[in-house]
Formats: sequence, C-alpha cells, structure tokens
Amino acid sequence: MTSNEDRRFPVALGAAMAVRLELIGEDRVDFEPYEAFLTAEETTDWFRAWTGNGELDGDEFRVFGQDGTGGNVAFWLIRPGQPLIEQPIVFLGSEGETGVIARSLAAFLWLLADGFGPWEASTTHDPEPGWAPRPNRELAAIAAQFAPDQRAPAAAILEQATHEFPDFDDTVMERCR
Repeated sequence: MTSNEDRRFPVALGAAMAVRLELIGEDRVDFEPYEAFLTAEETTDWFRAWTGNGELDGDEFRVFGQDGTGGNVAFWLIRPGQPLIEQPIVFLGSEGETGVIARSLAAFLWLLADGFGPWEASTTHDPEPGWAPRPNRELAAIAAQFAPDQRAPAAAILEQATHEFPDFDDTVMERCR
C-alpha cells in the first residue's frame, strides 16, 4: 500500500468540494464529497469489496466522494509520471456501473459547473424523471479560476473522457471475481 502522505486534496478540488458539501440535497445532484481522500487502507478495503478480489489494493485510486448508494468517484492514477490533477476521474457505482467521466481535474471542475455529479455523468439515461442539469455559478467561478482555458460543455467532457479511455470498464471488470 502507498503512504497516506499524498492524500491531500489539490487546492482546486478542495474549493469545489467545499461548495458541493453546501449543495447536498439542494440541487438534485447525487454527489456527496468527502472532506479528504480516503486513506490507503480505506481505498483498498473499498476496491477489494467492489471487485470481490481480496488480492488487490486500491493504490491506483484516490477516492474523494460518493453517490447516495455508495458508488465512489476517484482519480484513476493511470498516467505514469503525471501529477494527480492530470489523472482521469472515474466513477464506480454500487451496482457495477463504471465510467471515466473527466480526463483531468480541470475537466471535472467544468462538469460540476454544468450541473453534473459523477453519477449523473456516468449514466446513459436521465438520473431521475424530470432531472435536468442546473449550472452553478459558484462552481463555474472555481472552474474559471483554476481551469480558465479548458472550459467545455459537459457533453464534450464526457465524450473526450470516454474516447481516451474506452477500455476502463473492461480493465476494472477483469479484476473482479
């Protein structure tokens, strides 16, 4: 297992998660951010339970939130030598759903600003009857501050992430028992 020393939120993520904590239950986005990354031990326990494979560790993930059913959102540490903020963000749902929802933290900030949470971004159908994303000015201001030149609509962010990592589901499912 890796050390817990590198488990601090990047500044931009911390700013966005502070806003998201205030919005729980108010904006119909099913996303409950944590105040810090799960520890290495917690991440390993989660990933082993999710895959049913007790031989795995969770070292390739930095989990920072969940949806109401317990599905987790995390950085996926797949780009060797790249900083955390340049790693893709993934969702692993409680019912086996998987998806790469953003290519980087910058893209994720704009996804949040457009009114999407990880679960809403990863689902192929409307999250609930009548649901529609509601852009958030405060999250847009954070995205503009930390990623001004990477603004994109949610559909483009999701398409780019899916295009770059088309095998994420297969990669994760190969580890399941």
